[in-house]
Amino acid sequence: MAKPLLLNAFEMLVPVHQSPGLWRHPDSQAHRFAELGYWTELAKALEDGGFHGIFFADILGQYDVYAGSADESVRGGVQYPTLDPLLIVSALAAATERLGFGVTASVTYEHPYLLARKFGTLDHLTGGRVGWNIVTSYQESAARNLGLDAQIPHDERYDRAEEFMDVVYKLWEGSVDDGAVVADAASNVFVDPAKVRDIAHDGDAYRVPGPALVGPSPQRSPLLFQAGASARGKAFAGKHAEAVFFASSTPAQARKNVDGLRAELAAAGRSPEAVKVFNIATVIVAETDEAAAAKLAEYEAYVDTDAALSLFAGWTGLDLSGLDQEAPLEYIRSEANQSALAQFTTLDPDRTWTLREVAKFVSIGGRGPVIVGSPATVADQLERFAEEGGVDGFNLTSAVRPADLLEFARLVTPELRRRGLLAEAVPGQTFRATVLGAGPRLAADHPGRRVSATV
Repeated sequence: MAKPLLLNAFEMLVPVHQSPGLWRHPDSQAHRFAELGYWTELAKALEDGGFHGIFFADILGQYDVYAGSADESVRGGVQYPTLDPLLIVSALAAATERLGFGVTASVTYEHPYLLARKFGTLDHLTGGRVGWNIVTSYQESAARNLGLDAQIPHDERYDRAEEFMDVVYKLWEGSVDDGAVVADAASNVFVDPAKVRDIAHDGDAYRVPGPALVGPSPQRSPLLFQAGASARGKAFAGKHAEAVFFASSTPAQARKNVDGLRAELAAAGRSPEAVKVFNIATVIVAETDEAAAAKLAEYEAYVDTDAALSLFAGWTGLDLSGLDQEAPLEYIRSEANQSALAQFTTLDPDRTWTLREVAKFVSIGGRGPVIVGSPATVADQLERFAEEGGVDGFNLTSAVRPADLLEFARLVTPELRRRGLLAEAVPGQTFRATVLGAGPRLAADHPGRRVSATV
């Protein structure tokens, strides 16, 4: 029997996340994206439906590449407006008991001292149910709005990220000892000064004397996600990640990505099985295959192609407006999201995508596979991805939000449970324990534990 699967909802605090135009569907509640009640209701439903976490994407600028402006993405609500996901986590944690929360935050635009405080605070307030999706960011618009003339080059962003990780590991893992907070009224000592130390970091990009502002939290370091599939991104994941998010469109592509990741883990001196792999998927389910196919056909009537191409342009830095839609898509190296473009070019050598095919593919579900069918058909396809592709779970996105996730919980979750294919989260367990099946702390062979020993 296949191993039990891990499930995250792949979400974003925006009106349109991965399926431009579907906000117009009568079942959509995307217009409520700025209401706290929308998210607490969804979190409770996901927890009841067997999900292990919500993975929150985030960006720091508009998608303004398509046709040379942000007009199409703004018109279509494509990841704009966007709210800050860090600010909602504690409210969602208060409404749930088992659900974890993976939050995207950029090492390019955050400062390690402040971000360590934010995640340390959330780890305390959630009882250890927080994770960090480590990104370096890819938008020129974000760079300009945050004081740069242009985006920092791709590989240089990863160089900075390495030092950033050194700093936060020192703060989370080495700056304050377990047992430092004694709250001893008799001796008039709340925190033992002997168990708090400076980290004395003085590097190329950051100078952080320390010590950490937040004391040891349930996990100390949040569960560490990473989603980069470029060569540098994979090397970074092999060193730092505990969970990796891929956007493989087929099981064969997933297997190629997973095998590459396992090799990077071994090269970094870690166990090849140290990381859990999640793949994106959009599931459109109904009681029968025929009803699910009819639902997809209905969805396709709401697709907004220009908005979808603005999303693709924002990911890749390529403006496809005004070009021959039957022309083949070719790989061009840019400083944007390299893995997004590679998925349609170099990672799939047996297929040549035309611009029209790319637009259609991205229109529902973004870059991942769209799985359509009855609960049994959907479960078969998820199981196939796990067995042939080597993935451990899925980041599931809705075409119609949140209807598709709710239908998954209603129809597919019982089928997965019947087959013994759904791992069950435990109340009071940390996000790391839920995902990795291990203790609350970083593994002994993780570089974060080794950095802590130098403080």
